[in-house]
Amino acid sequence: MHNPHKDNDFGQRHESVVRRQFGEQAGAYLSSAVHAQGEEFAALRECVAGLGAARVLDLGCGAGHVSFQVAEVAREVVAFDLSSQMLEVVANTAAERGLDNIRTEQGAAEKLPFESGSFDAVFSRFSAHHWQDVGLALREVRRVLKPGGVAAFIDVTAPELPLLDSFLQSVEMLRDTSHVRDYSVGEWTRLTGEAGLTFTSASRQRLRLEFRSWVERMRTPEVMQQAIRQLQTDVGDEVRDYFEIGADGSFTTDMLVLWVERSA
Repeated sequence: MHNPHKDNDFGQRHESVVRRQFGEQAGAYLSSAVHAQGEEFAALRECVAGLGAARVLDLGCGAGHVSFQVAEVAREVVAFDLSSQMLEVVANTAAERGLDNIRTEQGAAEKLPFESGSFDAVFSRFSAHHWQDVGLALREVRRVLKPGGVAAFIDVTAPELPLLDSFLQSVEMLRDTSHVRDYSVGEWTRLTGEAGLTFTSASRQRLRLEFRSWVERMRTPEVMQQAIRQLQTDVGDEVRDYFEIGADGSFTTDMLVLWVERSA
């Protein structure tokens, strides 16, 4: 017999892992080149500017890079995250930069504390792979979007080939115990559709991850770092070639920029 309380206990345990993993490293994410730079920022700004006086939700905001990028063209940006330390970094940095239309709010993606239809746009960058229930979170995104509102999800994406998918999920989990899953393009398309969101476009980029900063940002224990390096060495050429694994452990993965909207 299904026990919903057990699910809730699991969810709370996962949230505590996420908070622990990210809280102490909040500052490292603000200065991370992977998080601070990206050609997709121009598209996000262009989208917000086109909406006119838009209210934007930065879902799983981390150190606030999306919030800072779109604040100048938005009416209001709500930076939302599970980690209070991340939100403190966002609030302090926004104050330093004079971005007084950014406000912070704490919580989980699966239970957004906002009224239905209260946002013109929802953006989420490098966050969805930590959500315990991505389907529920996406339904919440649809709920808080106004009819005609847009959402963009930017994240590392899994290859469709099972062998490559297994490798990626393995190294992600060894690096960061709060990792749930990198989703494939097919999974993203299905999940957003099931949540009632209409696919509009998608693009893929290749993302180079420098090994030393990648593990240090997450404070990955030495034994886990060694396990990642061992796995990189032991896999076949097909995997090594696809991920362009370097001698120092640095590698390249796929990143997805997915655009959807809430139909009226």
